Amino acid sequence: MRFGIAGCGGRMGKMLAEAVEKAGYEIAGGTERAGSDLIGKPFGTGKVFGDPRDLFAVADAVLDFTAPEASVENARAAAETGKVLVVGTTGLSDGQKDELKKSAQKAKIVFAPNMSVGVTLLTALVERAASVLDPTYDAEIVEMHHRNKVDAPSGTALALGEAAAKGRGVALSDKAVYGRHGKTGVRPAGDIGFAVLRGGDVVGDHTVVFAGDGERIELTHKASSRAVFANGAVRAAVWAAEQPDGLYGMRDVLGL
Repeated sequence: MRFGIAGCGGRMGKMLAEAVEKAGYEIAGGTERAGSDLIGKPFGTGKVFGDPRDLFAVADAVLDFTAPEASVENARAAAETGKVLVVGTTGLSDGQKDELKKSAQKAKIVFAPNMSVGVTLLTALVERAASVLDPTYDAEIVEMHHRNKVDAPSGTALALGEAAAKGRGVALSDKAVYGRHGKTGVRPAGDIGFAVLRGGDVVGDHTVVFAGDGERIELTHKASSRAVFANGAVRAAVWAAEQPDGLYGMRDVLGL
């Protein structure tokens, strides 16, 4: 497979390139935003493009950990060329997610807020735990990331919340509590709370707590390197290449 790296000049772009090379695949080129000094310079066996369509023309699969608007544009380019796109971008709106779904009618797209194999397993475990533990077990999701992360709660935390809600057969939008301040009163049974921490260079810590009377279950994942996200993205692209067009998640990739 020939891989393309969206946002190849960024920190995550470089990590993705390292993962592709480590896995023994070819880097056919990359993209950067308009006006970047990197456009036109060599990258892998190709170069850096300003237009994502030029990258999809030379790559079999593109890895994208950029920004919501760019990911939507990359999805459209994937649909035009029928290529594989793996999106690890967070902070997409519901409308932007719908755009990915629309593009996936003519492309193989894997979208997940966290490409880590460990986090994917954690999500499955949370759904299972929530299905077994009744709402008297209070569900709280605690996440911490580096000081430069711009969205909150993290996409992974929201995915864990969705998993807990699905396990309980409810909609997260009806049960989510994203912050508490002042005199909040007694905690309603069935709520799914979120707590967000930001600081330092933390790659990503997530803990889901089910707190009952007399006992507490905590499910935790801690990432110490972004390499886990990059490695998962490469695995997802290789898997997607053998699938029919459609929108997939990492649980599909792992068969969970």
